[in-house]
This record gives sequence, structure tokens and C-alpha cells, in this order.
Amino acid sequence: MSLLRNLFPAHREAGTEILPSEGRLPPFEGATGWLNSEPLTPEGLRGRVVAVQFWTYTCVNWLRTLPYVREWAAKYHDQGLSVIGVHTPEFGFERNVDNVIAAARDMRVDYPIALDSNYAVWGAFANHYWPALYIADGQGRIRYHHFGEGAYAMSEMAVQQLLREAGKEGFDPASVSVDPQGTEVAADWTNVRSPETYLSYGRSYGFASPDGERFDEPHDYPEPSRLSLNEWAPSGVWTLAEHAAMLNEAPGRIAIRFHARDVNLVMGPVERGLSVPFRVLIDGEPPGVAHGTEVDEGGNGTVAEQRLYQLIRQPKPIADRRFEIEFLDSGVEAYCFTFG
Repeated sequence: MSLLRNLFPAHREAGTEILPSEGRLPPFEGATGWLNSEPLTPEGLRGRVVAVQFWTYTCVNWLRTLPYVREWAAKYHDQGLSVIGVHTPEFGFERNVDNVIAAARDMRVDYPIALDSNYAVWGAFANHYWPALYIADGQGRIRYHHFGEGAYAMSEMAVQQLLREAGKEGFDPASVSVDPQGTEVAADWTNVRSPETYLSYGRSYGFASPDGERFDEPHDYPEPSRLSLNEWAPSGVWTLAEHAAMLNEAPGRIAIRFHARDVNLVMGPVERGLSVPFRVLIDGEPPGVAHGTEVDEGGNGTVAEQRLYQLIRQPKPIADRRFEIEFLDSGVEAYCFTFG
């Protein structure tokens, strides 16, 4: 997942000057399947403006762009815009087509989706980021791109400019209005001082257990006595695998000291059909009004799917806090924390 939010020169020119050509729209022939559409090609899309966005369904950075992309797809489709979501998985479970179908349904992603489980489309675009937006004109030339979140007005201005170049008129020039909820709400960037934190040993950052890391074998980790900002540690019997932290015996906890409004955790049961209850604490207490969408005020929740869970959304003032999640049954994998 990328937090890159740079503006490129083309973004500043959108709507005011000619957008430069950045090359041809690559083919989608490497896609492993399609949802919501028959397979699409640059040739078949000729004459339409095409917005291609790379995403993966657990990426909070993409989730926060979705309200805008969803509205663009609805507002401009009849005016000549085709939105294509290229789903390139970060985690292994995101290669499962049933998982992607369920996520797309729940998130109301009803525009065409190219499944890119082998990273072939990603490679054709020479892409490196989730999310990444590329907009091509009616002649199949990429004329604009943006990596990461933000620049929504500029991106929409680019869409409008390329539609006008293609002779399309009659759309409202005002920017779309969105009402994001839950994980789609923009981050409080002024208060995000904690980075994305992976819990697998291959990408782990800030691991602070007094026993150190034990790879690919169960270990009974002690409760950490103290954590500095952005340090984390498990307690209980966990296996730190290359892809995730796996709980071997219940109960088991993960604690992290963070500074942000939101705490999200990508996690899921190790087997389809399992349901694992958990509870979360902030500074040793139930979250109360600071609870996220996935838990009640007492901090109680259940993990039954492999996806991102919003666990904390706290009111101001934002300060360094200690977050803990305790799983009451085994059979759960935790992948990474994200913040907002």
C-alpha cells in the first residue's frame, strides 16, 4: 500500500492547459478474469475516456479514494467515461476470486474489474502503487496520472477536459459531492504519526517483544512491559510467519503504541467459516466513544472474513495511546496495522 501523495506537473495543468501524452494505454490481456464486464481492450474502448485505477480491497489508502471514483463512474459514464478497476492483490487471500467478489459487492464497486492476480497488468503499466490512477483520452493515450490519495478535484478536471476533447458536453462542471462513511473517511493527516505496520517477519517494523522475534515456530511471548511510539509486540503463543502473525493458542494479544485518529487491522480466520471473537482496549480500558465500526463501545467484535477492520476512531484530542487487541479463540491471522 502506498501513502505517496505527490502532485505531478500534469495535475496542476489539468483543466487549464493541454495535458501531455504519457504513452499508450497498455492492454489488459494479462488479466486472470473480469468482474462486472466482459474482457475489455484499448481498441474496444477507443472513443471513450478511460480511467484505470489499481487497487486491492484491503488497502485503506484505496478505500479512501473509492467514494470519488464511484461517483465519477456514475456521473460520467453516459458522457463517455469508462472506469476500470484493476485488482492487483497484496496479500495471498486477495487472490481468492470469491473474496474479491464479496468485497466488490459490499463496497459497491459496480464498474468493470480486471482481476490481476499474476501482476501482468501491473507490469504492463509499470505500476508500483496502490492506489494508482491513469486516465487515457479517446485516442488511447494516457494523459494524466496520480499515485496515492488526494488530488480529487484535479483528477476530475482531467476527466472533464478529456471528455471535452472527445466532443462530449452536457455534464455538470461542478465536482462530485461525496459522503464517505467508515473506512472511506479521509485520514486526519495532521495527526497521523504512525506508519503502516506489518506483522509478518519479512516486513516487520517496530517489533519490541523482550524475547525477540522467533520465525516460523510457535513461541509463548510475554506481555510487553512498555512500548514506545510505533512499537508493537504480541503476547501469548504466536507464530510469526512470512505472511502474517498466527495465533496458535487462545487467548492471545497484540499491543501497539500509536498516534492517529483511526486504528485499522487487516486480519482474518485461517480457514473459511471460522469466526473468532475479540476485544480491543485503549490504554487498558474499553474504547467507549472511540470505538471503530467493527466493535461496540465495550470493544467487542468478531473476525469472520479476511479483510480490513476499523477498530478505533477516537475523538480529539489525539495523543500517543496504547492499543491492544485480544483474540478469545485461536485460528486467526493478523497481517498489518494501518492508521488514519
